[in-house]
Parts: sequence; structure tokens; C-alpha cells
Amino acid sequence: MEPAYFSPLNYAVLGGYLLAMLAVGLVFARRQKTTEDYFLGGRRMPWLVVGMSMYASLTSAVTFMALPGTAYRENVAFIVVSFASVAVAPVLVALIYPFYHRLRVTTSYEYVAHRFGPRARQAVAGLFILARIGWLGLVIYAPSLALSVVSGIPLAVCLLAMGGLATLYTVLGGLAADVWTDVVQFALMLGGIAWLIFALIQRAPGGAAGILDFARAQGHLHVADWSLSLTAMSGWVVGLGYFFQLMQDYGTDQTTVQRMMAIPTARGVTRALFFNAGVDFVVIGALLFIGLGLFACQAADPNLFPAGLASDRLLPTFILRALPNGVSGLLIAALFAAAMSSLDSGISCVSTVIIHDFLRPARKAPASEAHDLRLARILVFALGAFATALAFYVARFEHLIEAYTHVVSLFNAPILGLFLLGMLTRRADFAGWAAGAGTAIIVTQSVQSFTPLHFSWHFPLALFVTVAGGYAASLRPGRAPAGPRPGLTVWDRHHLPL
Repeated sequence: MEPAYFSPLNYAVLGGYLLAMLAVGLVFARRQKTTEDYFLGGRRMPWLVVGMSMYASLTSAVTFMALPGTAYRENVAFIVVSFASVAVAPVLVALIYPFYHRLRVTTSYEYVAHRFGPRARQAVAGLFILARIGWLGLVIYAPSLALSVVSGIPLAVCLLAMGGLATLYTVLGGLAADVWTDVVQFALMLGGIAWLIFALIQRAPGGAAGILDFARAQGHLHVADWSLSLTAMSGWVVGLGYFFQLMQDYGTDQTTVQRMMAIPTARGVTRALFFNAGVDFVVIGALLFIGLGLFACQAADPNLFPAGLASDRLLPTFILRALPNGVSGLLIAALFAAAMSSLDSGISCVSTVIIHDFLRPARKAPASEAHDLRLARILVFALGAFATALAFYVARFEHLIEAYTHVVSLFNAPILGLFLLGMLTRRADFAGWAAGAGTAIIVTQSVQSFTPLHFSWHFPLALFVTVAGGYAASLRPGRAPAGPRPGLTVWDRHHLPL
């Protein structure tokens, strides 16, 4: 397809946004005196700011581009995810975060060390690093693809610019720079979504009602399929899978936990989690409506998109071809905002895990704060460079949301399984979990490669194999009967001091 014209005004808008994000990193660079400042913002971040940052971090350009593409290609079954997000918030507040506050952790994997020992901490932190770096490749690739498609700039140039700028301002400013740039990016994402909805309503025959009527007639409003199909997307399967996936994203993933631990009070954490769930409820529905709007507009104007255009490329193509000059540049910047908010938090939290869960426990003598602060910046730079390189590999996947599910099912489901085994049972041990997790990774990879099982089943399958297999293996004959020390399961959590 011939690229649309990306005007000088669009370049100016996009360039101005990127330079503003870099300026924020420079402002905060001089305020970082300790690793707690760098990784946790001194544990004094406002809950509303953290809530916005958390949402921006986990809502990457993969979500921004893939959800409309899924509604366009299949149906709106992913609307169930918005209900799952609301349902999981009280579980996080009641089950998971009280452990973190009582233990005053920097990383979620410190709980694992208390519950299962240092080997378990390093194993699960290693899985997190693998999952997060794979995910970072996706979030760099998605907006780079968008800019390449709409402007004709070589994809390699877009990948290097995207990864390089986000890495640079994170190296400079740490978590505080991440959080405050995420607030700007949060506002830009919501504004972009609102503008797109307005533009589609104006363009589609019959407006909003016409979009929904056409989608209903074509079967794209199909959600409540309660059949047990293994090869098609259905609402309850998506809801089940994403309930647990969101529990992992917001309850055990260091990207979120690191932000939550920057809030000084437990009440603030609760408010941030429920704020995030409410925003998620609205935004998921809005992105799916955008996909239905694209579907209706394409039916009314068959020349709107080139034949054979991948569904994940529909949104950036529409932005440039159907929206006014300058506005299109702003909305492409919104795609970059979605990605950069995910990339900065990703590389920051991976460096946190490497220092707190690997390097510091292995030292015979503590290092100075200045030494660790320099080390943190070096790690952030190296991780950003590696994630940028990995983005070139991600281009082989046909659909972004399937690529994302492929990554999180392999690594994140076993991580969540360890936390659930630790918090809900007294009998589970590290060796049992390792057997269950290893089995789950092999089974999930085999299912993804050799069966037609729909990708929405992959995460719950991996989690079930991890938990069931891990608990069964923990009951093996000859295992020492000693359980965890008091305060590390829901059965005796009151033993931990507040």
C-alpha cells in the first residue's frame, strides 16, 4: 500500500511531544539521591497520580491498536475484560496487597523469598524478567509500526527512535519521571480515544446507532456465547482468562507493585486500584466501539482501507487518512504515549528486580547508594537497548494481541501460580511449584504450536496446570512436613505486624 502523507505539521506535533517527555526526565534527574528515590519516588507519590500512571503503563499501544482490530475482525467479546477488571480489584485489596504493606517490600518477589526462600525468589523474578522483556518488544513495535504504516518512514528507524527516547528519559529521571510522564500520556490517550469516537460517529451512516445496528446485523456484538467452544472467542472464556491475567498484572507484576509501593498508605493503594478498574471499564468499551466504527465505515466506503490490510494496522491508517492535518499527528502521538508509558515502566521495574532480587542478596558486603544508583541507570539503558532490539523479532507475529497472550501465558501464569500457592495454602513448597510451572510451560508451548485452541484459553490453562500440578507435587511422599513461618498465608496473616 502507498503510505499516506505525514505532513510537516504532524511531524512537529509528534516531535514536540517526544521532546516534552525528554524534558521531564531532565527535570527529575537532579532529584534522585538514593535507589528508593529512583525506584519508588521516595514512597511519597499521590495515589491519583499513581493510578493514572499504572493505567498508562499497562495499557500499551498493543491494547490501543489490537482491541479495535479484534472488534473489527471478530466480535466484542473482550468487553468482558472490563467487568473482570472491576471484579478483580477487591480481590487484590483483600488478598494480595496486605502482605506487601506488612512486609514493606520494594519488589513483589520479596514476599516469595519470605514464603518459599531465596531460590524461589530468583526463579520467579527470572520468569518476570523474561516475560517483561518479551512484552517490551511488543510495546516498542506497535507504535513504530503505526508510524511506519502512515508515513512511509522505514520501520527500523521508527523502532530505534521509539526505544531510544523512552530509554533516555527513564535513565535520567527514574520512577518519578515515569509516573509524571505517564500522567501526560494518560491524558493524551483518553483525549485521542474521545476524538476517534467523535470522528467515527460523524463519518458512519446513522452515527452511533448506525454503527451498533450494523455490528449487530453482522454478528460483531456477539458476546454471550456460553458454549464450550475451544476454537472460537466467547465471553465467559475471555472473562475467566482475563480475571486471572489481571490479578497477575495488578497484583504480582512488578510494573504495578512498584507503583503501588510508592503510595504512602494502604488506603491510597485501594483508591488507586479502584480508580484503575473504573477507567479500564470505560476505555475497553471505547476501544471496542472504535473497532465497530471502523467496521461500519469500511462497509460504507470500501476504499477506506486497502484490501488485505491487517486488522492491527487499521487504526493508524484511519487516523492519517480520515482525520484533519495536525489532529492525526496528535493521535499518532497518543499511540506513542501508550507505548512509551509502558516501556519506561517496564525497563525501570526490570532493573529494580535485578538489583533487589539478584544483586543485593548475593553481595557479601553492602554497596553505597551512589553505586547502586549508577548501576540502576546503566541497567535501564542496557535493558532499553535490548528491548529495542527484541522489537525487530516481534514483527513476525500476525496479530499483536495473540503475540501478547503468547508471552504472558508462558511466563506470567506460572508467576501468579506461585503467589496463589503461597498465599492460599500451607502445604505448597518451591520444589512442587517448580514441577508444576515446568509442566505448564511445556504444555502451553505445545498447545500454542500444535493445536487450534483459541488463544483466550492459554492463560487459564497455564495457571491451572501450575497450581494443580504444583500443589500435587508438594504432597509428594518423603517431603519434610515443616510449613511457612506464621503470617505468610491467609490463614494466619494477622501474625505479621502492620
